[in-house]
Amino acid sequence: MELIHKYFPDLTPDQIAKYEQLYDLYIDWNQKINVISRKDIENLYLNHVLHSLCIAKYITFKPDTKVLDLGTGGGFPAIPLAIFFPDVHFTAVDGTKKKILVVQEVADALGLKNIKPIHARAEEHKEKFEFVVTRAVATADKLVTWTERCIDFDLQRHALPNGIIALKGGSVKEELKGLSKKAYTETKKLTDLIPEERFEEKYILYVQR
Repeated sequence: MELIHKYFPDLTPDQIAKYEQLYDLYIDWNQKINVISRKDIENLYLNHVLHSLCIAKYITFKPDTKVLDLGTGGGFPAIPLAIFFPDVHFTAVDGTKKKILVVQEVADALGLKNIKPIHARAEEHKEKFEFVVTRAVATADKLVTWTERCIDFDLQRHALPNGIIALKGGSVKEELKGLSKKAYTETKKLTDLIPEERFEEKYILYVQR
């Protein structure tokens, strides 16, 4: 939690309480359903919570923004972002039913009313969203294909046009080669947002068709 306080000093008491509960909740659920690597669970706040919150340093979602977390896994980045943006509506989708069960149980335990976990594949989801967020899910070209129907390109309320915000590692330049030349992209080093050594060679990739 010290890391969360360090980079987000203006959290409300309710937000702090919810973030503090995450560790025990994930420790408990991870013993039943393995959604986070056993070796990684001790670093929950750095590797998962703070990593997810890099998106909150990149963009401030306006109230009532609809955001889809595609391939949410155990609820990242959706749950940390839903705590941070209590007036934003998050839908967390994953094709693995047991992972969605964990997301639902954690959200219920925290009293999060602004997150809706759904067991579905990306291409099956037909609701419209302003932004799609993802974390280590698929290559950029696949994300564009899977989400083209999901993004509402008509409703524009942010300085950053509606599109995909993906947390990435590795060679982003190689991924960009697979995109249409018409696509607009931005790449941001995570260490420019949150200067932690763990985030070296990690990026936010923004894609707008």
